Amino acid sequence: MAYRSINPFTGELLRTFDQLTDAQVESALTQADGAFRRTWSKAAFRDRARIVSRAASLMRERKESLARLAAIEMGKRISEGRDEVELSAAILQYFADRAEALLAPQAIDTPLGDAHVELSPLGVLIGVQPWNFPYYQLARFAAPNLMAGNALLVKHSSSVPQCALAFEQLFLDAGAPTGVYTNLFVSSEQVGRLLDDPRTQGVALTGSEQAGEALAARAGKNLKRSTMELGGSDAFIVLEDCDLEYAVRMAVLGRMGNAGQTCIGAKRFIVVGQRAERFLDAFRNALEQLTPGDPLDERTTLGPVASEAALNQLVQQVREAVAHGARVITGGDRIRHPGAFMRPTILTDVTPDNPAFRQEFFGPVALVLPAKDEEEAIAIANDSPFGLGGSVYTSDVEHGKRVASRIESGMVFVNYPFISAPELPFGGIKRSGYGKELSTFGIREFVNEKLVCVWNGN
Repeated sequence: MAYRSINPFTGELLRTFDQLTDAQVESALTQADGAFRRTWSKAAFRDRARIVSRAASLMRERKESLARLAAIEMGKRISEGRDEVELSAAILQYFADRAEALLAPQAIDTPLGDAHVELSPLGVLIGVQPWNFPYYQLARFAAPNLMAGNALLVKHSSSVPQCALAFEQLFLDAGAPTGVYTNLFVSSEQVGRLLDDPRTQGVALTGSEQAGEALAARAGKNLKRSTMELGGSDAFIVLEDCDLEYAVRMAVLGRMGNAGQTCIGAKRFIVVGQRAERFLDAFRNALEQLTPGDPLDERTTLGPVASEAALNQLVQQVREAVAHGARVITGGDRIRHPGAFMRPTILTDVTPDNPAFRQEFFGPVALVLPAKDEEEAIAIANDSPFGLGGSVYTSDVEHGKRVASRIESGMVFVNYPFISAPELPFGGIKRSGYGKELSTFGIREFVNEKLVCVWNGN
């Protein structure tokens, strides 16, 4: 399996990296297991926190170079790259500051005696992470699990190897013992064999449904813990009482952030009542104003998608949708511009028998679906194999919260497309996966919740 760094704006091959041999993988696992048992699991929270906090500081110091690396490896606009670095550093710092409190022993009220649950690390964990947020995805996995005392082996996407190495270097420079955080250039099969090894205790994947099925099955076979953060096709519900101009601004933000390559991005725009055409016209006009260009240029408002392969898949999905009756309102093909650019696209007339109705479009393609009333809007939103996020737009917040409670997903936001913060749990249901990252919920996914009970003799 080749690890190749290719600039999606220029097509230039920047660097290649050799896949690790099986012997090198075995050495990395031995180091990680040794680091966990000898030092990291026994370290005081303050000692772990000193290293993780230092990594956060280094990340902020290196913000410009890290953002530039994301731009040239996967096409992220430089301003979005800076924001991602800041959020990733905030996640590291949050868990450095709060892990001890989040993992404090919990007393249990029982007449049987003195009882409490203590939370302790499991051991070596495997992380398999995607390219679309090359630092944020790593920070979500690393920060809580390192602070819990686990040691990590991380397979990043083969298309962002330089970002992977740069993130690993943060922990090395922060003083982490060798083996505590290790980047691996390995194949999927090597990951599977790592999961078979009794020294590993679990796996966290962010990726495709297919990858999730394979790794979840392998983890289940080995009776090991897993979390799966998979695809999404989030509903963006525009209620009749919302500010339409604001909703359109949020629609552009929700669909076009990261060039539409966001699992929790808004993808299905469900407009209630008589204003669907007005929304559609304003949305189309806004998308047509976006400017494609070099992601390193501050003036660029539309970056490339991450690869030619990703672009070709999107174009094919649109063609298949049209062949089944969908109508292209704008876009629908690649932009005649250097780089892997997809024209921002809106599809309408997408009926439930169209394959596009239940697919994820991982790029700048939006489905606009009218609904005659709120009940139909909720039904359309829930008629999806996915259940990651979603959002509701209204001038009545209490009304919005009531609608949000009826949406079948792991996260719902009112009057904003999506929010990610260290204290907010992240995760989905249905074919969007299971388990949580971030927050109190995320830090407890890979710990032993051990009951200690002293019987009172009665």
